[in-house]
Amino acid sequence: MEQMRRLFRFLKPYWVWATIGPLLMVLEVLMDLQQPRLIAKIVDEGIALGQMDVVIQAGLKMVGFAFIGAVGGIGCSIFGVLAAIGFGTDVRNALYRKVQSLSFANIDKLETGTLVTRLTNDVTQVQSAVLMMLRMMVRAPLQLVGSLVMAITTSVALSPLFVVLIPIVLVVIWSIITRAFPLFKQVQGKLDGLNTVMQENLMGVRMVKAFVREGHEEERFQAANSDLMALAIKARRTVSIGMPAMMLIVNLAIVAVLWFGGVRVVGGTMQVGQIIAFVNYLMRVLFSLIFVSMIFMQFSRAEASAERIQEVLETEPVVQNRPGAATVFASSGSDGSNKATRPLGRVVFENVTFAYGGEKSEPVLRDVTLVAEPGETVAIMGATGSGKSTLAHLIPRFYDVQKGRITIDGIDVRDLDKTVLRRNVGVAFQQPILFSGSIRDNICYGRPEATDEEVEAAARMAQAHDFIVEMADGYDTLLGQRGVNLSGGQKQRVAIARALATDPAVLVLDDSTSSVDVETEAKMQAAMEEFAQGRTTFLIAQRVSSVLTADRIVVLDGGRISAEGTHKELLASSEIYREIYASQLGIGGVTDG
Repeated sequence: MEQMRRLFRFLKPYWVWATIGPLLMVLEVLMDLQQPRLIAKIVDEGIALGQMDVVIQAGLKMVGFAFIGAVGGIGCSIFGVLAAIGFGTDVRNALYRKVQSLSFANIDKLETGTLVTRLTNDVTQVQSAVLMMLRMMVRAPLQLVGSLVMAITTSVALSPLFVVLIPIVLVVIWSIITRAFPLFKQVQGKLDGLNTVMQENLMGVRMVKAFVREGHEEERFQAANSDLMALAIKARRTVSIGMPAMMLIVNLAIVAVLWFGGVRVVGGTMQVGQIIAFVNYLMRVLFSLIFVSMIFMQFSRAEASAERIQEVLETEPVVQNRPGAATVFASSGSDGSNKATRPLGRVVFENVTFAYGGEKSEPVLRDVTLVAEPGETVAIMGATGSGKSTLAHLIPRFYDVQKGRITIDGIDVRDLDKTVLRRNVGVAFQQPILFSGSIRDNICYGRPEATDEEVEAAARMAQAHDFIVEMADGYDTLLGQRGVNLSGGQKQRVAIARALATDPAVLVLDDSTSSVDVETEAKMQAAMEEFAQGRTTFLIAQRVSSVLTADRIVVLDGGRISAEGTHKELLASSEIYREIYASQLGIGGVTDG
């Protein structure tokens, strides 16, 4: 239970509740342990001897003890729930914070589906285990020991039965736990797979319907669901053997007590009340062992979940701030002094090599050397898989290069604080991600302090203002999940406006106008001419019409720079560019000027 023990640090803020709850459970158990003795007294002294006052006194004590025990039990439940839910909430918060800190490479490895399972189902499992621990982990052992002591003091002659029964019960418990733990761990893995299939289907529901693949997706889900069901049944079947086996042992134990105790009652060496009390204590001992087995089984499942939670919590982000990372950019003033300033935006790729799987994998970019001067618009073109988007992802340091380096104003991006770096690099992706909330909230997402005028200015440049104001609530229009109530082109324009609103020194547009018509894109480029002055723009594009106005066009081929220059220069010098140009516009489709 090492992983669960390590998670107990999240209980520290609730140590008062976690202490009071078990103490109240001790009170309940102490009261419960008095009941069999009082029953024996009623039978042997009250009923057998006809002393009604003994029956009344013992009965009143039983009621009093039961009431006190109920108060203890209720109090334990209340404080246990408070501590367990607080624990679960803090674990979930810690997991979410950790996920937010992870790099793209970490997310790629862990996958979204498994992270959702760990944040929900796995946390629920460990939370339930903690609640059980605060209640049953105290009650079961205490009642076990207390009942054992009371049973021995009630009848020493019958006590040897425990020497036989307890080892048998422990063997059954250990056998079930050792088989159940690996199964529950596999169940959580199957649940990951189910969540992944469901998430993919929900995110791509339009694609599913467009290609009439509902049946195929149902089969995928059914297969994943059937795998989960089969393994869950196997795990539950393993656990379910426990209770019938325990009840068989309990019933055999009662028969043994009645047999041997009956012989002694007939012989006059034992009273009926003693047998009743001993049977009560015997059942409490055995049921305590059953509860202990249930606790261990719950903990075996929780341990599997805790291990998965710890895997996330202990994952170190691949991209981290270096010790002493710069928190400001510096430029040399006319007097030779250095002063904090907004970066000029000179971006340099120096012999950059990068592979998603690390140095042992096939590189996506190979020995790329590229300089983008402040105020320059550099377009990146190439075939699918040539490394265009990868190059864009390296500038804000979503991934770290394996060889070479990338600098902004002469500073290696790995020597910059990630927050400072990314606040000065605005990015608009090809697949726009919008959040539920207003359009205004989405545009100023990267810069919450942006004024209404700045939000509107960014929207105008992105050619989003006109369709926004036509909506009933304008900029306060609420968007559905992932901006479902906007078209693809509208979502891209809002995403571009979001990047512009951050007022970045370096702007990266990663094929972010693929769903925008050519006319609107041309208006957008004209509107952004003034904005682009004084800042560096990287324009990743598939369409030649998108890059004609760029100061320089870089052609990637197989992860290497094949050619670079202006549109005219590349038409004359680059066969790859000519092929792209001809395939899209035709040789005479656009004038070379």
